[in-house]
Amino acid sequence: MKNFKDGVAVITGGGSGLGQALAHVAVSRGMKVVLADVQAEALEQTLEQLRALNAEAIGVVLDVADAAAVEMLAERAEAHFGPVNLMFNNAGVASGGLIWESTDKDWDWLLGVNVKGVANGIRAFTPRMLTAAAANPGYQGCIVNTASLAGLLTGPAMGIYSVSKHAVVALSECLYHDLGLVTEQVRTAVLCPSYVTTNIGQCHRVRPAELTNSNEPTRSQMATAALSQNNLNNGSLTAAEVAEITFRSIEQDNFYIFPTNEVHDLLRDRFKHIVEEENPDLPYAQSEFLNARRELLKEAISR
Repeated sequence: MKNFKDGVAVITGGGSGLGQALAHVAVSRGMKVVLADVQAEALEQTLEQLRALNAEAIGVVLDVADAAAVEMLAERAEAHFGPVNLMFNNAGVASGGLIWESTDKDWDWLLGVNVKGVANGIRAFTPRMLTAAAANPGYQGCIVNTASLAGLLTGPAMGIYSVSKHAVVALSECLYHDLGLVTEQVRTAVLCPSYVTTNIGQCHRVRPAELTNSNEPTRSQMATAALSQNNLNNGSLTAAEVAEITFRSIEQDNFYIFPTNEVHDLLRDRFKHIVEEENPDLPYAQSEFLNARRELLKEAISR
């Protein structure tokens, strides 16, 4: 996708963090934006920022796990601005800890937002984008799904989040193959960032009451949350930098979007273990970060 000016971008999780940063880059490229977020106040604040830049922007408060709500988002975006060119399935939440300590409610919440939310976006927007492509040979569209490096790698105490993000990577790859059967005008990409300075560590504040656990978090869950928040606070890239990299990657028709390249050696190591039928492992001896994280988790759990 080469031309963004006068196009339409829809961004879920658009009220803060990476979604907000993607909205700012979209506006800087001359796009109209439709933001969706579960947090009404954050959404309105971001819309005020964009409108101060003379952007054409509207917002919709919704939970992406609600299929009917995402369908209504697609209808409203098209009715207000016309065919959508960029769809960012970006909304996401996080949880960690020893995988057997994750409750039914944890699984329902994480998979509902991180996996079903992406599936809902694909189902609601892809047919409309294909219709726009059939009607206009000059139309270009792209669906960008936010996964994570945790969607390509596994590690201790990240099981439930990693499972959800592996699903997003697989879902995105399947969409890529399926679109290849029917069109060259609509593309897809999967964004796999590492720790980015965002507020995803505070996502529990918007967790639905019916999916909230009655028991206190376990030691492993509290330790994982604290470690992850520290890593987020010290992320190697800002959300704004990741957003710029994402748009450049869309321009280059890249499918896998890696804002940083530290993952490559880890990926090679993982797939070497797979093809050689070796047990899963991480290069703790070579990675001070991975080793320190594992030792802190072991210490917290053993207290």
